[in-house]
Parts: sequence; structure tokens; C-alpha cells
Amino acid sequence: MTTKKNRETAGKSPFLRLLKPAELRRWPTAAVLSAFAVSVIVVCGGTGYTSRANADLREFEVGKVAERDVTAEQMIAYVDEDATRLRLEAQERLVPAVFKYSMGITQEITDSYRRFAALSQRLFDEGVSAEAYKLAVQSAYPGAFRPDTLDALFRDPARGRLLDFGYDVLESILESGVFAIPQIGLEQYNPDTVELLHTTGPRVERERVSYDKVITRGTADSRIVRIISSGSYPSSFAAIAPELLKPFITENVFFSSEDTEQRLAETRAQVEPVVKEIKRGEQVIRKGFIITKDDMVRLRALDQSLAQADPGRIIGRIIVLTFVFALFCFLMSSRIIGRKLTAQEVYFLAILGASYVIGAVFINGVSFNREYFMPSVLFPTALMVMLPAILINTRAAVAAATVLPLAAFVSGSFDGAAFTFALISGFSAAYTLQGAERRMDLVKAGFIIAGTNCIGMFAILLIQHASVQDTAFMLLWAALNGIISGMIVLGFLPLLENALNTATTFRLIELSDLNSPILKRLLTMAPGTYSHSVMVANLAESACQDIGANALLARVGAYYHDIGKMEQADYFIENQTAYNKHEDIAPRLSATVIRSHVKIGVEKARNMGLPKEVVDIIGQHHGNSVISWFYNEALKRESQVNVEDFTYPGSPPRSRESAVVMLADVVEAAVRTLKKPSTSRLEKFIQELIMSKFEQGQLSESELTFRDLETIKKAFVRVLAGHYHSRIDYPKVLKENSSHYETSAPQGPRG
Repeated sequence: MTTKKNRETAGKSPFLRLLKPAELRRWPTAAVLSAFAVSVIVVCGGTGYTSRANADLREFEVGKVAERDVTAEQMIAYVDEDATRLRLEAQERLVPAVFKYSMGITQEITDSYRRFAALSQRLFDEGVSAEAYKLAVQSAYPGAFRPDTLDALFRDPARGRLLDFGYDVLESILESGVFAIPQIGLEQYNPDTVELLHTTGPRVERERVSYDKVITRGTADSRIVRIISSGSYPSSFAAIAPELLKPFITENVFFSSEDTEQRLAETRAQVEPVVKEIKRGEQVIRKGFIITKDDMVRLRALDQSLAQADPGRIIGRIIVLTFVFALFCFLMSSRIIGRKLTAQEVYFLAILGASYVIGAVFINGVSFNREYFMPSVLFPTALMVMLPAILINTRAAVAAATVLPLAAFVSGSFDGAAFTFALISGFSAAYTLQGAERRMDLVKAGFIIAGTNCIGMFAILLIQHASVQDTAFMLLWAALNGIISGMIVLGFLPLLENALNTATTFRLIELSDLNSPILKRLLTMAPGTYSHSVMVANLAESACQDIGANALLARVGAYYHDIGKMEQADYFIENQTAYNKHEDIAPRLSATVIRSHVKIGVEKARNMGLPKEVVDIIGQHHGNSVISWFYNEALKRESQVNVEDFTYPGSPPRSRESAVVMLADVVEAAVRTLKKPSTSRLEKFIQELIMSKFEQGQLSESELTFRDLETIKKAFVRVLAGHYHSRIDYPKVLKENSSHYETSAPQGPRG
């Protein structure tokens, strides 16, 4: 007895079974996680895998001739310490010395002047003599004023106004600030300006003051003269003002070392280091040239970059790769690509993705000994997109064309040019293979991809201002990338088709050849079944074309759906002539023979290595319907009959193609019994057959819609009307049995 496990593995090559142990078949998720882990390890650990020996400092010394080239394998950014130090010194030199304005001292000075003015005004009002006035002032302010200044003030008729003018000028001087400039210690600060801090409560105002506008006690006289000359003051006031105000000109702005140091610290914090770049492929050391100090600085930077494991970069790469693989899983889900992936396809895609990442990291690490070279031109993006385009479907190819450039972006140290080229190459491959039906189309696709690669690469090189020689060299590699991808796919496709057991367009076209040995054998052993299968294929193909399903798959499935009848062809009515073998055996045995052709057909298909999609059509083309003719005969002979003995062993169709083949099968067989097959009668008859299958629940898992069923009916009518157009109309006889004596018993409600 054949077990389920044996049926699943029957017909598959030992090589295929070796690649897919039972443990992996049960756990396709493990393959995806393994691919992710491998990619993370390779990308994070292999960025600088070319070895630090490339930048061994012991071989090089300033002033000596370099014996070999040293090329940067990746873009490196390093801090130029000397340039950074010079920048810092310059920025520090531009920091102004900070002075603080003293409101307290300013208030004391103005209060002192007010007291002097009040004293003078009181003496003026008392009518004292000039001598008495001078003596009183000298008593209050000993040695502060010159006698001639006080005498001039006393004798001026407008002496009260002169005191007011003096207050205004003094207030202006104090508001600008009288600076106490240290004799030493300011040489390290800005030579042109100082910074003045005004503190008013919680508010601090900063003001830049140039040195030529700074007022000191030594320059106050000239500032007083300038203020008076710019205003409408009397000449008598101008004559005495400098000496009158001199006792009150005192420093109210002082140097603040604490604030100045804080200003320096802020400036140091804002100074950005001088970062220089060594581009990927740039020669750090040139063979035959004398090594300079700058060369050694660049060489040390290269050495340190290779020696350091940057945790931030590693974590960042892991995070980005996690998102890339999450996007990969989402884009490969059934809702995106239109169907559920098999375990084999999951393993294939996981290996594909991990191989691409490993290859990208390896290519990025290879030294090409050219001043300009883009390693991304060697990435097999087109190849890796063409394979799922053929082996799965176009949607899977578009998903790969989206994810692989992101993987190239991460593995290429986030190189935008690599991402762009991979994106162009990938989508070109996905688009070019649409509708490919011959293997030579793969070669043509390779040349089309080569042309697209060249256009994309040329645009990138224009942006990067590459030389003519470099442009020509890179375009050559871009073209070879596409051509070689097409050749590789052409060579490896048969092996992959067999390994994945997938229904590619090319394989289906080969299987649709009516000269294949199995179909020739079917023609010889069961000519009626062969004719029936060909007609079913025509019906199914036409209907699938109209509803947008895979017409080629439906045709091939229809060709092979009844191969299980070959060994017992005489038990099926389409192969019988005058004698019916079922007349001599019990209905239960007849049903067993009829039912067995599904199971035998599935086993034959698996032994032949037919694609799973075709095997599913063979196993589902009767669903789990009841062979009602023999079931009814058994009921006439026995009181207790188990309906399971008269039920097909398959399951209802789970794809649109399988459901269409089921409908085409029952329609083609039943229409043979129809007399006078006019178009209107065909339409009504086919409608009844389709709705019968629908009511029995045979179409509930097929994803067909009512609109699809209407379209299928019209396609069947169109094909059959053309086939039966020359027949003579006969009275209508609607029979319910088919070539397999099959109708379906009503079923209970489906869950």
C-alpha cells in the first residue's frame, strides 16, 4: 500500500530529496532565518575582509619610494588632526574677550554727580561768592576739580543748565561703558572686538564692541568732546566739560575671565573636525612615488579603519538588514505574489537572497587596481530577478527587484550608485521576461537587459563626472552583466525546474507537446479518452484566457487529467464500443474502478515528475463528488450503502485552473449526450452543469467569482458551438450521466 509520504516523494530525483531533508521541508521558516543570519554575519563581518595587510604601516616610511600600490577597498572618512588643530586655533583666536557691565558702579557714579550738582545748585541759590563756592566744593570733593573749572562754572549765567548738560554727557559715557583694559592677558583673544555683557535681572544681552569704540579713562576726554560737538551744546559748556566730568569718569566695565573661558569652551565645542575622505578604489600609496607626510596620514587612517569594529555601524547594518528581510517576507507573501509559496520555493528564495548578499560583499572587497571602478556593475541582480520571474511568477520577480537593491545598498557601505544600478538592472529583468515562451527568449532578454544596464550606468557616470576611458570600461561590464545573466539562466533553468518541480512556461510548453510518449500511449490505449482530453484542453484554455488565469497550465492539466484511465480504458464509456463491462460486475466494484483513475493518475504524474500544479489538477478534477449513477444502482440492490464507497477520493479544486478543468471535463462529457446542440440549448445546458457543481460546493475553494463563472460559460458555449455547428438538430434529451457515469449527489451545508 502506498503511503502518503511515499506519494509525496514519488517521482522526485534523489538529488532533489538530498537537497530537501524532511526536517527542512517541515520548517521553511528556518531557511529564511538562516539566510538572514548568514547575511548579517557576512555584511557586518566582511566589510573590510580584504585584510589589514593591504595597509601594513611597516612597509612604508616618509621619504622612501613606495614598492607597491595601496588602494582603499571602501570609502573611508578620517579626521585630519593637523588641519583640525589649525581650525581650532583660528576659531579660538576669533573669540572676543568678554567684559561685564557693572550696574552698581554706574549707579554710584551717577549718584555722586547728582550730589555734586545738588551741592552746587544750593550754593548758587544761597548767593555765595565764587571763592566761597570753590572752597565748599573742594571741601566736599578735595582735589577733584581744578579751581579755574569751578570758577568758570560759577561765573557762567547758565550754570544750572551746564550742570544738567554734564549729567547727560556723563550718562551717555557710562551707558557706553568705561572699560578697564588689563595690560596683559588679552593677546590670545580677538584683536578687533570685545564682547560686552549687560545683565538686567534674568536677561543677559551681548554686544560686540570694536576696539576703536572702546572708552577708557584715557580716551574719555576725546569721547566727551565728540559727544558735545555732535550735539547742540553751548561753547561755554564745551570749554569746561572734560575737566568738569573728569572726576566722575570711572571704569564700570571689567574683564571677566570666567565668561571668557565659557565662551572659549562653547567655541571649541562648535568647531567641527576637518574630515577628509578616501574614496573607494582611490590609491592611497602609488608604487614608484616618494611617500609624503600626507600619504602616511592617509595610510594610518586606512589602517585604523580596518582595525576598528564600529559598533554603531554594525548595529545600523543589522537594523537595516532586518527591515530588508521583513520587506522580503512581506513581498513574498501570498497576498502580494498571488499564491502561497511551496517549501521548495521558500528555500530557493532564501538561498538566492543569502547568495546575493555574500556575492555583493565579496565583490565589494575585491581590489580591481583601477582608479575608478564601480563593483556594483558585477552584482548579479538581473540574474537573481530572472530566476524567480521564470520559476515563480512576475510578481515574485518584482519583489526580488525591490529587495535585492536594498541588500546591495547595505552590503556596499550604503553606496547610492550601487543601489541605483541594481534597481535599474533588477526591474529591467522583471519587465523583460513578461510573456517569454521560448528558451531563446532568455537570450534576447539578456541583450535587452544589457542595453538597459548600459543606459542606467551611463546616467550614473554622467552624474559622477567619470572620464571617457572609465565610462567605456564600465559600460562594457554593464553590458556583459546582462548578457551573461541570460546565458546562465538558460543553462541552469532545466536543473532548477527539476529541482523545484515548478510549472514554468517553458516546461509547460514542452509538456503540451502531443507527441510526448505518455500522450502517444494514451492515444493508443484509450483513444476516446485522448479525444476527450484534447477537447477539455481547448475548453479550459479558452476559459482561462477569458478570466485571466494561466491558460497554458489549464491546457497541460487537461491533457494529463485522465492518464489514470490507460490501464483500464475499456471500463470508461468514451472508449467502449458495443460491450459495456460494467454490465457484468456489481455497482460497488464499478465505482471502485471509476474512482481509481484519479489516484492512479496522480501516482503516474508524480512518477513522471510532472509539476505539482499539474498533479493537483489531476487529483482535483472530480473533487469529492459522488458517482451517482452507480450509487443509485447500488441503492436498488442493497438497503445499506456507504456513500463514501461511491465518492471520488480527491479534494475540491483549490486553484482557478483546476476548477476550470473540472468544469470543462464535465461539460465536454455531458454535451456529448445533448441532442440538437444549438447555441441557446448549449448555453442553458452548460449553465445547469456549472451551477450544479457550484451548489455541491465543488467550487468553494477555487477563488472563482460569479463573474468568472459567467465568463467560463460563455467561453464553453463559444468553443462547443463552433465544434457542433454542422450537426443536425434533434429533439432535446438532457441526460445527467457523463463519460464517467458521474453526476453529483447533493451535499449538506459547507462550513
